[in-house]
Amino acid sequence: MLSFTLSKIAEIIGGTVEGGAADAVITTLCKIEEGHEGGLTFLANPKYTPYIYETKATAVIVGKDFVPEHPVAAALLRVENSYESFARLLAFYNEYTSPKPGISSLAFVAPDAKIGKDVYIGEFCVIASGCEIGDGCKIYPQCYVGSGVSMKENCILYPGVKVYAHTQIGKACILQAGAVIGADGFGFAPNNGSYEKIPQIGNVILEDNVEIGANTCVDKATMGSTVIKEGVKLDNLIQIGHNVVVGKNTVMASQAGVAGSTKIGENCMFGGQVGVAGHSVIANGVMLAAQTGVPGSVRKENAVLIGAPPLDPAVFRRSCVHFKNLDSIVERLAQVEKELAELKK
Repeated sequence: MLSFTLSKIAEIIGGTVEGGAADAVITTLCKIEEGHEGGLTFLANPKYTPYIYETKATAVIVGKDFVPEHPVAAALLRVENSYESFARLLAFYNEYTSPKPGISSLAFVAPDAKIGKDVYIGEFCVIASGCEIGDGCKIYPQCYVGSGVSMKENCILYPGVKVYAHTQIGKACILQAGAVIGADGFGFAPNNGSYEKIPQIGNVILEDNVEIGANTCVDKATMGSTVIKEGVKLDNLIQIGHNVVVGKNTVMASQAGVAGSTKIGENCMFGGQVGVAGHSVIANGVMLAAQTGVPGSVRKENAVLIGAPPLDPAVFRRSCVHFKNLDSIVERLAQVEKELAELKK
């Protein structure tokens, strides 16, 4: 639990205390509308201003230009930018409450694994032969890190992450609980009415500052590498197929699926439940709205698409209007055809 005086927090974020006791103890961070004793919150969005006059929080982080129109019971912690300062405080809180370096006696670490400085490895983890774990990494309980995996500094593997053999993980990557990196790709060859498994002998490469959401799967390549490039952020419950390349700083929302051998450009944005067919090429900066189905390549950079098949949003909206009227249009067409047939007689 957090337990700092207000003056200490002011020191951490570079602020000044106004209208309250500097030695007041802060035990938690909270939303301004749900403030309570011992809580610290912030005010950045003007629409939340009314809450500052009624919040029960012990202190509120505000900008230096904030001028109260009514008395404020909470202490004010004045800073240059309240949102930025609160975000910095959240990062500090996260670090403060994180487990301390050390290897649990209930973890298995192979004798030849190389473990860096200040690494945390929790209970029931397995670190297999030939692994290299960089400085400052945190591997929470029940994680499996397969043979030959390399992981650079300051990575975090939350509980239950499974990293298959020979995966390469860059600096400051975050793998949320239940993520599976390097499972076999979906490769089967028809053989006399059944399917024969194609061995998957490649690996996965996660470059620096990649985040993989909970229960997301990134399959290893059949040969070569599946590559998730620097700065990519994948939400929970996403499937990335074998031999896919996801370009720098691309983001995908939950339940997106990318089939094998697809190449995705930089700075793309995929909404929830987007599906992309295999062997496609998606250009840089493409934005796909939720539930867009992409049957082939999108080669126009910065294209914005929605629907299945994907359409320009304006065309899609007009088409939706027509679709809602489709039943009446069909009835009218049938009536016209009937009248036309009678005229021909």
